[in-house]
Amino acid sequence: MKNTFILAILAGFCIGLGGTVYLSVDNPVVGAALFSIGLLTILAFGFNLFTGKVGYALDNPPSYIWTLLVIWLGNFVGTWAMAMLVRCTRVYDKLAPKVKGIVEAKLNDDLLSILFLAIGCGMCMYIAVDQYRKRTSMVRALFVIFPVMVFILCSFEHCIANMYYFSLAGALVGKTYIYLAVMTLGNAVGGLIIPALTKLTAEKK
Repeated sequence: MKNTFILAILAGFCIGLGGTVYLSVDNPVVGAALFSIGLLTILAFGFNLFTGKVGYALDNPPSYIWTLLVIWLGNFVGTWAMAMLVRCTRVYDKLAPKVKGIVEAKLNDDLLSILFLAIGCGMCMYIAVDQYRKRTSMVRALFVIFPVMVFILCSFEHCIANMYYFSLAGALVGKTYIYLAVMTLGNAVGGLIIPALTKLTAEKK
């Protein structure tokens, strides 16, 4: 579990990197595309990202839930650490107004809305990770970039990215953890929809 946790911390760092470049760019389309550097790096180096692993829960024993929990915690540590580093630089002065606005919008949203938006993100993440695994040519990078762009431009909720935004904005309060829990649930449900239905249809054949 030690290695799992360390690789999860590194994944959190990568998502924080993606979040930083996204906040640094004024054009939302460009920012969404550049955010994918986080997931591309995670997949290329084999780091552990909760939203990239949860979609394979059905292929693993029940004990896999503990692995997912360790990964989730490691992701939190990584995103928090990245946020603290950014807060110590001049870059934070530029990012602060934007990230605080983003966080305020999220925490003022209805929890049911958050859940549905998180499910959409979970589906996008499963598509990106699964297609990267299955393809060997350079085209697999596009299967990462486009789903990432879709979930960002649609304002879907990614629990790990939000860990970074909440940490960067200094908004880790009681309410935040409730919202993160709902986002995590939504991401898990969304990540399991495609593999669950795929298995169901395969069994009926």
